[in-house]
Amino acid sequence: MLEHIVNSSTMDYLSRGMAAANLRQEVISNNIANVNTPRFKKSDVVFESLLAKELGYGENDNKLKMVRTNDRHLPQPVGGKAAPVVEMQDTTSMRVDKNNVDIDKEMANLAKNQIYFNAMAKEMGGYIQKIKTTITSK
Repeated sequence: MLEHIVNSSTMDYLSRGMAAANLRQEVISNNIANVNTPRFKKSDVVFESLLAKELGYGENDNKLKMVRTNDRHLPQPVGGKAAPVVEMQDTTSMRVDKNNVDIDKEMANLAKNQIYFNAMAKEMGGYIQKIKTTITSK
């Protein structure tokens, strides 16, 4: 029973989202650290669009989709679990030295990512608290 709770889709999505946010934090920090490095090309983390594709969103929205109403129902077949991907943005240059890091955008992305991570951590904490309450209530 405990295995079903720990391996639920909620825990899976939140933990993968938090891992993506953690990786994004590292990538943004690397971009900021190299803001003055000649010929440095920034990188971005792609995850949310891959997760949306895994869940069947954005693909032919007119098509009727199957919905799991309970974690115990059989999952829809998918091409695998979405994982964060680091992509280098090497097609642009912001300055004469060929560096494409915009420090203002990176700082905004850093703040946005922190809010994103904190929101998921709060959801994870709430989910765990519900499980704890369910287990300890009599």
